[in-house]
Amino acid sequence: MKKFLLGVAILSILCLAAASVSLAQDSANGEKTYKAKCAGCHGANAEGKPAMKSPSIKGKSADEIQKQISTSPKHAGVKNLTPAKDLAAYLATLK
Repeated sequence: MKKFLLGVAILSILCLAAASVSLAQDSANGEKTYKAKCAGCHGANAEGKPAMKSPSIKGKSADEIQKQISTSPKHAGVKNLTPAKDLAAYLATLK
């Protein structure tokens, strides 16, 4: 029984480590796309640019980002580049 519990504990730790690496990769992919395709209008830190009527997008969820990208003609250039979850992962890192 102790060996079984030890095996479960080790497997759990490995899964958590893999999830952490995956989230870091998602954030890195999102940062790359954000800087190339989004920062021009939404600002380097996603603070928005009122003069351009571009809102702040800090802290937006993947669902909110996906909805805006898929319904707005302004965002046609990013529809198929990076999953919204990657952009959301990056935006979540901004303070």
